[in-house]
Amino acid sequence: MLEMLAKPKRAKRKPWEMFFIGLLYSVVSLAIVGFIFGKDSVLSAYGGILVVTFTVLFSFPFMYYLVKLEEGEDMEITDSGKLVKEHWKAVVALMWLFFGFVVGFSAWYILFPQYNAINFNAQIQIFCQINNPQAYTACLESNGINSLMTGRASGIGTVLSIFANNVYVLIFTIIFSLAFGAGALFILVWNASVIGAAIGMFAESSLSNLPLAILRYMFHGLPEILAYFIAALAGGIISVAIIRKDMESYKKWDIIQDALSLIIISILVLLASAFLEVFITPQVVGLF
Repeated sequence: MLEMLAKPKRAKRKPWEMFFIGLLYSVVSLAIVGFIFGKDSVLSAYGGILVVTFTVLFSFPFMYYLVKLEEGEDMEITDSGKLVKEHWKAVVALMWLFFGFVVGFSAWYILFPQYNAINFNAQIQIFCQINNPQAYTACLESNGINSLMTGRASGIGTVLSIFANNVYVLIFTIIFSLAFGAGALFILVWNASVIGAAIGMFAESSLSNLPLAILRYMFHGLPEILAYFIAALAGGIISVAIIRKDMESYKKWDIIQDALSLIIISILVLLASAFLEVFITPQVVGLF
């Protein structure tokens, strides 16, 4: 029932509604794992993965039919400008969905800290491993970090390092999309859960600090996630085209060209995100 709340055509007309869909899906998934599976001594050890799995299950039909809709537009629309505009509507809807996930995860982290060790066990481990490897055990025990900003050198070398890591994730996003159509959704929901947990830690257990915590992290994070969604859309379009045998039609080169254009755009957005993360985000954070 819940998975049918999101309609691709309606989402493209009113993308902001997907924020509430993402919020609902994430909160329901957290409640299921925290209140039901959290009581199981075995399943509770994998709570962080179960939260992501349930959120993906709720969101998968929407993602699949949205990608299918976009592939159909490739077959119908010949004007490249109009096609890009239609794809952009889909990406905006996905971004609102993602933002709903992040707010849902981070708000739950703050409001129900007693369930964090279950609902975010994997996410906390990842966060501590990346942000505080030298005090990994202490980070896990405290279940929180004072700041999201870690010490890092500034300069072009750092930009290239971050860019290379993000491209690595981008490649897996495309591969998952090609293999499963909407398969990249797992990677994107996982990222949303890690970001949500990190923002929850940074907000220091107060909802009043949540908007600032989101701003500090998402300033460069939004372009990065935007790039992943664009790449996921590109891979999904190819996957659906193969399933529907549209790659055997005269439109196959138009479909390939459209997908490649989206991938190139996603790479450029990732590069811009890396520059923001190294040169701009620290300056913005320093203002608060």
